[in-house]
Amino acid sequence: MNFFVAQDKARQASRRLIAAYIVATILIVAGITAIVGFALYTFTDTGYGYAPGEFVRNNTGILIATALLTTLFILGASMFKTSVLSSGGGAVATQLGGTLVPADVQDPLRRRLRNVVEEMAIASGVPVPEIYVLEEESGINAFAAGYTPSDAAVAVTRGTLELLDRDELQGVIAHEFSHILNGDMRLNIRLMGVLFGIMVLGLIGRLIVRGGYHASIVSSRRDRGTPVVLVIGLGLAILGGIGMFFARVIKAGVSRQREFLADASAVQFTRQSAGIANALKKIGGYSEGSLIQAADPEEVSHMLFGSGLKLSGMFATHPPLIKRIQALDPNFKESDFPRVDPRQQPMQATGAGETGSAFAGDVTTALASGGAQVLAESIAETVGQPEVQHVEYAQHLRHSIPTDLYEAAHSAEFAYLLTIALILDRTGDVVDRQLTLAREQLGAERAKLLRRYYEKLMDTGPEFRLPLLGIAFPALKLRPRQELSYLVSLTTRMIQIDGEIDLYEYCFYRIMMTNLGKAKDPSGRRKALRSRRSDLQASAVELLRILADYGHKDDEESRAAFNTGINALGSWAQDYSYKSDRQYTISVLDHSLDVLLGLNSKGKESLLRAISATAGHDGKLTVTEAELIRAVCATLDYPLPPILVHK
Repeated sequence: MNFFVAQDKARQASRRLIAAYIVATILIVAGITAIVGFALYTFTDTGYGYAPGEFVRNNTGILIATALLTTLFILGASMFKTSVLSSGGGAVATQLGGTLVPADVQDPLRRRLRNVVEEMAIASGVPVPEIYVLEEESGINAFAAGYTPSDAAVAVTRGTLELLDRDELQGVIAHEFSHILNGDMRLNIRLMGVLFGIMVLGLIGRLIVRGGYHASIVSSRRDRGTPVVLVIGLGLAILGGIGMFFARVIKAGVSRQREFLADASAVQFTRQSAGIANALKKIGGYSEGSLIQAADPEEVSHMLFGSGLKLSGMFATHPPLIKRIQALDPNFKESDFPRVDPRQQPMQATGAGETGSAFAGDVTTALASGGAQVLAESIAETVGQPEVQHVEYAQHLRHSIPTDLYEAAHSAEFAYLLTIALILDRTGDVVDRQLTLAREQLGAERAKLLRRYYEKLMDTGPEFRLPLLGIAFPALKLRPRQELSYLVSLTTRMIQIDGEIDLYEYCFYRIMMTNLGKAKDPSGRRKALRSRRSDLQASAVELLRILADYGHKDDEESRAAFNTGINALGSWAQDYSYKSDRQYTISVLDHSLDVLLGLNSKGKESLLRAISATAGHDGKLTVTEAELIRAVCATLDYPLPPILVHK
């Protein structure tokens, strides 16, 4: 499915969920208000001698207060649960007993897991998520959680690590990355919040009934308050149960639809259905299946790879296991489930692909330095849709990263310096001034190490830079908040040290800023500026002018590149012209990108085609141009895989 269409569908599902939640809340509030009124009218003196209508008029204040308190309680409980999860996907994983897999882990199975996740992230064009293992869970299962790719976490059970081979594990991780790319994670968080608000209401009702029953045993028969409490508690329990029924049906319906899509996407990522199909088969043939033993597995069942608990019919959050397998392997029958015995399961070998630096086989490669013909339309189609060649290329690239840089990216101490090295001036014109500033601020030893990373980066191609930034991201997030604030301040000074804009380096700076901001406050992600259509159009044109101006020898080439991009935007843009005398600054670019975050899916797709057309106006793309497109897309939240050609 087209990435932009998938995002639209996720947003539509969110809107339907919110609408259903509002309707359910209104009905529950109305029901509880009616029950309170009935209890007061029947079991207290306030209703004695009054007709029902007159009773309602006399007690309007009490009934309105009941409705308001019930509404506030439901909304408050939902908001509380959502806020608890607002620290990102890691909060969900930790809540379920997950243990963070460190970047420099040496355990073979966990090293293999990290390698697979990193390759999927590089292939998808997103930062590497946090990785967790649910050590106490022997079933085969996994999930992805978070608000955005920048705060995402991928978690697998211990059973998944020990019972699946690399291809099967890759199929499971590809399935979870589909949820990350298709906008399912944010929807899942909202589902958890909605369910919690209604679930707590029913729980309180049951507690009231239990407490009221025991109180009635020891209370006087003349105590008429006890029946009121019992009736209200019983009403809360019944309405809470009804609310939970419909909430589960909504959750199950949304989840089942997304699971089939994620299975299909996993096949597209890996171009082989055997991996994910065999993982599902092992679930069916394993005594523990995909069961999760967490305190409340139902709360997270909709985001799991397998169902996590035994639910069927309209409550099932996943399609039947046999149907999922047959969608991948039509000839499979229930009698074909393999017998999985952990005691007879050999330790999975890591192989050269996990520990060595060699990579065998011909793969699709990155753009050659001389440029290659790539259609702008084909670039737009790959957003959020990595395929097997991207995964193969990601594995090849990961093994090709110089050892010093790869180790630095995985180090909580040195990822900090590597990130600074990534935004240093690539032309060499002001790098000495930047390193002098680093020496003043960080000391001579760190500045020396920073120069070494910079020189290593200059010996590698630009296609290594975005993956290195993504790989370093989990280690970078482990640094203290004040240190990250200082990192932002220092890189800002380095970017602006000569008063001129380097678009490529600025894009890296903005990606770092955006990802760190989302990671530290996932639910408060950087908001698009509220803009009129004319503002969006003007910002799109401004971005194309900056792209056209960047990296071309003269005004004629820049104008040709700009006109190519304008034609891709559509007829409305024909009135705009290239302005060669405009002084473009970081503030102009920053403002334009902030405005463009407010584009709808159709506008985003149109802009991406225009960006690609501008950079490759001569029908060819160099590595630098291709990586510039990816950097701009990353700042606009378009997960663009590596742009590849076949040699």
